[in-house]
Amino acid sequence: MITPLAIVSAAAAVALVILGLAFLLVGWRVLAGPTLPDRVLALDTLSGTAIGFIAVLAVKTGFNLYIDIAISLGLVGFLATIAFARFVLSRGTVAEWDSEKAASAPKKPKVAAKRSGANERKGKG
Repeated sequence: MITPLAIVSAAAAVALVILGLAFLLVGWRVLAGPTLPDRVLALDTLSGTAIGFIAVLAVKTGFNLYIDIAISLGLVGFLATIAFARFVLSRGTVAEWDSEKAASAPKKPKVAAKRSGANERKGKG
């Protein structure tokens, strides 16, 4: 008969393999992310994956202090995600920035299309 400890140990081993695969895939997205928001989301997912690792290790080893570490990492990861999101929103898009820059630039006075007749005669003569 299979003991409960053997079931927990096997489940923890499977969970660690799955989390390892997720860690590698998310790490690739952090490095190859085409945009900054993609990388921010990948870092948030990486934080969640690390919390999962710590939680599985806490169950596998029976060391309860790991749970406190996982909760602390979750809080720090949440605050980092909020800070990154505010940074991304404060940057805006390039088109928005260009339109704001053009709207705030001082306008030049229009130059008269025709010159006075006296100036044209001097150039011909």
